[in-house]
Amino acid sequence: MSAPWLADIAERTRAAGLHRSPVARRADTVEINLASNDYLGLSTHPEVIAGAHAALDCWGTGSTASRLVAGTTQAHLDFENDLADFLGFEAALAFSSGYLANVGAVTALVGRGDLIVSDTGAHASLIDGCRLSRACVEVVPRGDVDAVRRVLAERTEERALVVTDSIYSIDGKVAPLRGLYDAAVDHGAILLADEAHALGVRGPGGRGVAAEQGLSGAPGLIITTVASKSLGAQGGIVLGTDLLRDHLIDHARTFIFDTGLNPAAVGAAHAALRLLRADPLMPERLRAGVRQLARACGAETPDAAVVSLIVGDPVAAVRAAELCRSRGVFVGCFRPPSVPEGTSRLRLTVRADLSQDDLALVSGVVVDALREVGARRAVEVS
Repeated sequence: MSAPWLADIAERTRAAGLHRSPVARRADTVEINLASNDYLGLSTHPEVIAGAHAALDCWGTGSTASRLVAGTTQAHLDFENDLADFLGFEAALAFSSGYLANVGAVTALVGRGDLIVSDTGAHASLIDGCRLSRACVEVVPRGDVDAVRRVLAERTEERALVVTDSIYSIDGKVAPLRGLYDAAVDHGAILLADEAHALGVRGPGGRGVAAEQGLSGAPGLIITTVASKSLGAQGGIVLGTDLLRDHLIDHARTFIFDTGLNPAAVGAAHAALRLLRADPLMPERLRAGVRQLARACGAETPDAAVVSLIVGDPVAAVRAAELCRSRGVFVGCFRPPSVPEGTSRLRLTVRADLSQDDLALVSGVVVDALREVGARRAVEVS
């Protein structure tokens, strides 16, 4: 392939310190992983692994087709029903990833001639859903309820959708979901809230921010979440009414034309959900670990499982992450466009299965690494 412009882009990307490459984990390496979103540490739990094995034994390695052809198993339906019951909604529909769940939901709900109000903290999957929908999109400051009200009050479009993350993934802050919901309902709009970082972390028994703010199953509220974080597996889920589920089956292209979520992931996620039901204090143990790590790093305690340490310069942030890993601690490193210019950072995600000794070791390694790269603002939370 002859494309000189690709080389030009690659050179500029490297010069800016923004080149990326996948970092492989090795099975024979012992390191403390704070780069994952496995908040409850369930991806390696024996019962979750057994759930995946049982699904493999029953259904094989793949779903074999799209959900509407032959890719739906009874395991899919059982998991959807149990998760909907747990979160207080009529129905759920599982997609093969959280990204596809968000894109599918947004594009199936609104289109050309409609309005979307999105805040600046929305996940990339919601942003891409907005773009693909061809609806008019108004972007407002993160968590600004008054701005949402103004846009909705001034609109000329008949249909409107408000989209937000319930927990902003970069710094773990909680969105004012109740205020956003009231603003949407007062102006005849629907609120779609991404609870990917809330399930298993916030709310009664880990039921999320919607449950915490008294919105479970509320009319005009749609929730998306994932099985790839607190449930330690894979897949995305949209929750709402039975009518919504039927609508998505008929109109969500990322559901209709995608191979169904593989049975092993369904089995693992369902087993993890059963563990969360049986141990409702698991999220509190997670948040206790977050508080310990934040204090040790000198950071403000976040609302969820993410401790965000701003470095500023992307090259320095990458070097700090490399130093941490060389000392047995795997941390996330976020650079533009994932975060605004000048706010490259280390992103530490705590797990419920980490011990106090683990967290003490992590904090020492992280603080030393940041000091070595000269990150003067290393403990500032955005």
